[in-house]
Amino acid sequence: MQNSKVWLVTGASKGLGLALVQQLLAAGHRVAATSRDTDTLRQAVDHKGAGFLPLAVALGDDASVAAAVQQVQQYFGRIDVVVNNAGYGIGGSIEELSDKETRDSFDINVFGTVNVIRHVLPLMREQGTGHIINISSIAGIAPTRGWAIYGAAKHAVVGLTEVLADDVKDFGIKVTLIAPGAFRTNFNNPDSLVLSERKIAAYDSIRTAQERFAAASGTQTGDPQQAARVMIGLADMPEPPLYLLLGSDAYARAFQKLDLLAVAYRQYEALAKSTDY
Repeated sequence: MQNSKVWLVTGASKGLGLALVQQLLAAGHRVAATSRDTDTLRQAVDHKGAGFLPLAVALGDDASVAAAVQQVQQYFGRIDVVVNNAGYGIGGSIEELSDKETRDSFDINVFGTVNVIRHVLPLMREQGTGHIINISSIAGIAPTRGWAIYGAAKHAVVGLTEVLADDVKDFGIKVTLIAPGAFRTNFNNPDSLVLSERKIAAYDSIRTAQERFAAASGTQTGDPQQAARVMIGLADMPEPPLYLLLGSDAYARAFQKLDLLAVAYRQYEALAKSTDY
């Protein structure tokens, strides 16, 4: 393939990550893909060629990430596109979620992304080119009741991506933040969705919303194959977007949030400016 690139995709054994890896390999790209278990990853991807490098990586462990990035560099000689896709949903009120449940979520959803970026940037700076695609969520822009920790983690990905884009643009490195809505993957299923072990009766109404969310599995409007196609196309754009919403539901929620912020900011304009000298 003439425009073959080397991609590093995290969280590739299922969902959007798996759809992306399968399409990339079918198109002739070279792909390093991470998962907690390489056997599961190999079975899911089902590709025998030398263009596929499966890696078992603990994304919350900086040393594990560093070793994986070095292995990709040694195997393929370069890294052109990184997709920080790994993550999982976590539901429950802040009061219900334990310190460990909360920190485990940030380890994967935030610090795993930071670790990967930290170790690929030296390679991309030396190359003078590269593209980092961070997968957040519409929940990072417009979070909903019962998902405070997930919203906080995905909001952190939004913030770090915005600044990262400014920090690295002079090195020829492009950055894109993707905020997907609901896609027909296993995200709503127990293997990708954690709910607080502790249940407090005062928050029972949150449980109802969580049950509706889980029950929607298999009926989401988003097509993961179409999402993968869009992500692949981003890497060929001379000037890819910094922000990209995926899904009509994400688009609607984002603009509802924009309207909410505009009203809230303007309502207290005088109070906001009253603190100036």
